Amino acid sequence: MPTVVRMPEVLANVTEAVIQSWLVATGQEIKVGDALAEVETEKAVVELSAEVDGVLGRLIAEPGATVAVGDPIAIVLAPGESLDDGESGAGQPAGAAPSTPDADAGLEADATMADPDSGAPVLEAESQRDSAPVRAAANQQTSEPGRQAPPEAPSGTNGKRLFATPLVRKLAGENNIDLTTVAGTGPGGRIVRRDLDRLAAAEPAPAAEPQAPPSKPSPVAEDGFTDIPLTGMRKAIARRLTESKTTVPHFYVKADCRVDALIELRRSVNAAAAVKVSLNDFVVKAVAGALADVPEANAIWNETSLRRFDKVDIAVAVAVDGGLLTPVLRGVDGMPLSVVAATVADLAHRAREGRLKQAELEGGSFSVSNLGMYGVSEFSAILNPPQSGILAVGGAAPRPVVIDGELGTATVMTVTLSADHRVIDGAVAAQWMSAFVRRIENPLTILI
Repeated sequence: MPTVVRMPEVLANVTEAVIQSWLVATGQEIKVGDALAEVETEKAVVELSAEVDGVLGRLIAEPGATVAVGDPIAIVLAPGESLDDGESGAGQPAGAAPSTPDADAGLEADATMADPDSGAPVLEAESQRDSAPVRAAANQQTSEPGRQAPPEAPSGTNGKRLFATPLVRKLAGENNIDLTTVAGTGPGGRIVRRDLDRLAAAEPAPAAEPQAPPSKPSPVAEDGFTDIPLTGMRKAIARRLTESKTTVPHFYVKADCRVDALIELRRSVNAAAAVKVSLNDFVVKAVAGALADVPEANAIWNETSLRRFDKVDIAVAVAVDGGLLTPVLRGVDGMPLSVVAATVADLAHRAREGRLKQAELEGGSFSVSNLGMYGVSEFSAILNPPQSGILAVGGAAPRPVVIDGELGTATVMTVTLSADHRVIDGAVAAQWMSAFVRRIENPLTILI
């Protein structure tokens, strides 16, 4: 019997996802665990894997389609099976007589069910899942004489019910087609899509209607603004950050770091390294070192406990078209600086291409957000729950400083720690910031 592949819950609390691309073609043999499709959620691309062996019989959801969790997206056939076989036998009660195969009705289908009146299988189109109440009303009408048939189940002029697939009813409504005038060629006289296609082919094309004169622009257009529809990512950012700012008690600790020695060390490292290292890579590594120095800060709020981590996983904010992603580096405390640089570059590249996996966006206790490359001198960031800390990094620039009691200049970088006060107290935040500044101003400790 054919297997209907449905959209799984690829991300907690997400009710729909987009089929970004299919990795298999119709007719291709698949095995359990093979990647079937890439599905895009609000923040990541997730691969869907096959759960059964067989042959891909049909793709129901096209690339770019938004599909609700639980809705069908494909049909997998067992070896030797065909879509005709699925139509004639699938979904019928045990012992029911199979109906006449109809390949066209099968191609319209994404899930099978038996018609309550004739026993012929009706394959429910994805866009018509909401028609179940209509079918229930039809059942009630046939079991209780005297009740009026619902409008979705049209009757002919002789009072006899017409049978049509949900997709046919939808297309007929969109194209103003009277189904009582269409002769059905499906099982039991059911009207299927090919009947509408033949009707359209037989009718002459309607004459082009004269275009109406352009209407006067509305007052909204005259106001000079454009409403940009919200993307899934933007909705997720709005929801999560609103929740963070309104439910998590933020407080802030700021410090100025002299980075002349860091800049000189970076120049020396890049002169000999195969992978170029940025100042932000040093910052990420220094953050990990400070969390190792002050393990009380390497924790998150867990409602009934504080969860303190043994390793240091750090999220790095990456600006992408239409939003922001925070891929996570695992075990940064044990990574060499060159590996940190290569990993950050890879995650940032795949984030901008929309190729991150969901697992790469989860976890971590701390984030780093750097806007220094945009000329920002300092800023405060909003926490990314459930993480308990985020370091906002401004640009490094020459500033007047006092050195050994005398006025001089130095390259200074301002950083601001946003902390969850449920997890990190003021004294712990101050200890962490002191450890971070110490490492940044003595950069050899970052490499050791």
